[in-house]
Amino acid sequence: MMKYDLIIVGAGVMGTFHAFHAAKKGKKVLLLEKNARPVGSTIQNFGQVVPSGLDPFWQKYGRRSLEIYNELQNTEDLTLVKNGSVYIASDEDELLLIKELQQINDNLVYKSELLDANQTALKFPDINKEYIRGSIFFADEFSVDSSKFIYKVLSFCQKYYEVDYRPNSTVTDIKETQGEVYIKTAAGKIFCGREVIVCGGYETSILYPEIFEDSGLEMVKLQMLKTIPLHHIDLKSNILTGLTIRRYEAFESCPSFHQITTPQKYQDLKAEGIHILFKQLPDKSIIIGDSHHYAPVTDTESLGLGVNERVNKLMKEEARKIINVKDEEYAQSWAGYYVQHPDGIFEFQVSEHVSIRTGIGGKGMTSCAGYTEEKINELFPD
Repeated sequence: MMKYDLIIVGAGVMGTFHAFHAAKKGKKVLLLEKNARPVGSTIQNFGQVVPSGLDPFWQKYGRRSLEIYNELQNTEDLTLVKNGSVYIASDEDELLLIKELQQINDNLVYKSELLDANQTALKFPDINKEYIRGSIFFADEFSVDSSKFIYKVLSFCQKYYEVDYRPNSTVTDIKETQGEVYIKTAAGKIFCGREVIVCGGYETSILYPEIFEDSGLEMVKLQMLKTIPLHHIDLKSNILTGLTIRRYEAFESCPSFHQITTPQKYQDLKAEGIHILFKQLPDKSIIIGDSHHYAPVTDTESLGLGVNERVNKLMKEEARKIINVKDEEYAQSWAGYYVQHPDGIFEFQVSEHVSIRTGIGGKGMTSCAGYTEEKINELFPD
């Protein structure tokens, strides 16, 4: 029986970057994925890498992720584009918050640039001028094609490092005996590892359901939209808007955040957890979203699998105030899912050599590369 230094269950961004960092340290790594390829939160997200949106604790992982992504992209094309992120304020309250955020980031030595309304309109001419009061721009941030990214990272790990990647491998049982961990798959295969990390994303019913039942994890359902290719529009950067300023955790650190109230015009949007983001893909189509609805992981069925057309309508109406996208220019909509935890992530030590890591929420694409590096360094000190 082949033995591994590390076995990872789940090949989303969390599991794959654990594998990457361990293999980079010379460890023999087995990465097991239950599907033919990863199809969960890592694929369903916007593909914006925005440390600027995170609180100071998580921002440090996001900033390290930017460095790691730079290194990887310089070796292989992983669809990463360093095009920056801009938060556009639409009223005086949002303008105050972006000014306060710049002060916070100055203290954190994280580069940003405040732009007034005219400067913003010149830099981003496809944004409706009537919407703009000012903006804050983060030049070092990335966008990524989330429909391709993780598959390219998996190929990178296999090409350059000793990662044994096995899709179609549903793990059904994990047992630790005398300092070794044995994993069994649905196909009856058994593997042995020194350490095991379970990174199953929102899959909580196969392994350790009793742990997840009392974990405090929450399932989040998102709705997103995609347009046809719009060649007359060139967004240049990740576009985040006023509702994002009112929502993202980075702004909660601003002194004025909790004194600012939600205007009546935003009440219906807030009730559906909507804020508006735009990301343009290489084919010039634009992803727009998103909404947020919540349920305990023990009751995920209540969220449903389909999309709510009323939510889509609200997103389209608000998006049109920012960028002129017509109803007939929308090509598709879909629902995505992730799990989140009140502590920012769910970390659980099942036994001495078996741990669970999931529930990183909507910040996985931004912070997993940095977060997993730290965890692998703790697990395998030099």
